[in-house]
Amino acid sequence: MNNEALKAAKQVYEIESECIKNMAEYFDEEAYSKAVELLKNAPRIGVTGCGHSGIICQHFAHLMCCIDQPARFISPAEAVHGATGYLQAGDVCVFASRGGKTKELLPILDICKTKGVHIISVTENLESPLAEMADVVIKQYVNRETDKYNCQGTTSSTSLAVIFHILQTALIEETGFLNEQFAITHPGGAVGERLNKK
Repeated sequence: MNNEALKAAKQVYEIESECIKNMAEYFDEEAYSKAVELLKNAPRIGVTGCGHSGIICQHFAHLMCCIDQPARFISPAEAVHGATGYLQAGDVCVFASRGGKTKELLPILDICKTKGVHIISVTENLESPLAEMADVVIKQYVNRETDKYNCQGTTSSTSLAVIFHILQTALIEETGFLNEQFAITHPGGAVGERLNKK
């Protein structure tokens, strides 16, 4: 690497760790408590987002399944072609969009409202459609992306992942989820071997 590339690479540690540290200042106990309660009692959980947010949403759906909370990622492209049939009244759909105005997500909001699906939104923009139509809003904080143009979904992806990690961690406590349960659904790999070791 040239000197500029090396310098930029090392700065990633500073930028992203600063973001995570500052996120604690935006922790809204009431919002997280409401979100955890909705997720805890949801028969099914849908998660949706576009681009980098969508990729992290897939991660969250998997995290939920790992603690026996049935969830699936709903592709915004498929959502308006029948995929929202997965969601029924009383379920929860989690939306993620830093700007809160992602056009592909707006029709899904309308579908959820019509069907009586609870909405949890994660966004930086509390005046956005995603925030205004939600039952619960979790504010996202991002200091800046790691690239020199402040454009690529890097730090914002980390920030979103941390929010989802907070929700899963709290749900484990709220539901009384046990490692013995995880051993049943995760028999594969090194984790499965450790969990199922007699």
